[in-house]
Amino acid sequence: MLQALHYKLGETFDTFAGYACLPRFLEIEIRSSGSSTMAIPESARQSLIPSFLYSSARFTDTEPLMSENSLVPSGTSSTSSSPSSSSLRRSSSKNFLIAAPSEKLQMFTPAYYAACTVGGMLCCGLTHAAVTPLDLVKCNMQIDPAKYKSISSGFGVLLKEQGIRGFFRGWVPTLLGYSAQGACKYGFYEFFKKYYSDIVGPEYAARYKTLIYLAGSASAEVIADVALCPFEAIKVRVQTQPGFARGMADGFPKFVKSEGVLGLYKGLVPLWGRQIPYTMMKFATYENIVEMMYKYAIPTPKDQCSKSLQLGVSFAGGYAAGVLCAIVSHPADSLVSFLNNSTGATIGDAVNKLGLWGLFTRGLPLRIVMIGTLTAAQWTIYDAFKVFAGFPTTGGGAPPAALSAK
Repeated sequence: MLQALHYKLGETFDTFAGYACLPRFLEIEIRSSGSSTMAIPESARQSLIPSFLYSSARFTDTEPLMSENSLVPSGTSSTSSSPSSSSLRRSSSKNFLIAAPSEKLQMFTPAYYAACTVGGMLCCGLTHAAVTPLDLVKCNMQIDPAKYKSISSGFGVLLKEQGIRGFFRGWVPTLLGYSAQGACKYGFYEFFKKYYSDIVGPEYAARYKTLIYLAGSASAEVIADVALCPFEAIKVRVQTQPGFARGMADGFPKFVKSEGVLGLYKGLVPLWGRQIPYTMMKFATYENIVEMMYKYAIPTPKDQCSKSLQLGVSFAGGYAAGVLCAIVSHPADSLVSFLNNSTGATIGDAVNKLGLWGLFTRGLPLRIVMIGTLTAAQWTIYDAFKVFAGFPTTGGGAPPAALSAK
């Protein structure tokens, strides 16, 4: 009777919960005087649901949810139990709470790179589309400094001439272009970071990790900008030449008709000049800032921090990295805006019209605010998606080569 009840309860929990409701399965012990404890067979503990749908980093295979002594009936001390029962409990302590299935999401697998690609697409596309009004004013300040003299006057001019809807001109090519760029940037960064770490080995990957970050991010950005460049050309033309086109649908054929297909890539070299230093600074600075925050500012190891705290670190590290990125890449950003706005313009024309000081400073305060906020939001969204997919946040851990060597 007791044995049948024991198995019935075990089957009920296995079938109904399926491990989806409980991160661990509670082994039920039913005792009677003179009877021994019956253990549920391992075959009855198999889950039919993949662990990534319910498992949580807060629980580990050896972390109990309740103490061993909590099963001892009231009025009975744990020391008064029979030697055989104590021995059984000690030998079964690790199995007292049955852990989730042993399969885990592996780092640096196709699933991992796919998650990073989707996360990069979301974080870059959404954030750049959200700051379209700031980008619009910044581009016009770079193209026509006489008309758009400051941030406040730039917003005033746009509002007067184009109305509220004018602040979102070019949001479609912005969304599409930066989604494509983000997918390539983050996905290939994770790939190249692992690839270069494997080439140099665990020892040198740990010693020269900043060089790995720089090389991986630069390689990824070369590819990402090829995807971005056509959309960036149309975006700048739509935003800085009212009446050229309403958006992507009519702007693309007009641009190709006037400039040719190769004209879409006229700004590729300046775009590389803007984005490659920006991305190298973005990733290397972020990785090092996050590592220092976990090392010096947060007393708890990263794998013991809550997910909300880890995402807070992602936001803070991202904002600090974004400010530095804006300063480093601003001259090239001014060139990209100028070249994409003027038919047949050259880099020399931009320098003559804007001057060296203008290349470095025109629209820089606005870009610092925009890129700082943008980068912080990107890292937060990216890491949040990685957590959602079952992977750890970026930064603060061992180099990829060291992880694979474990």
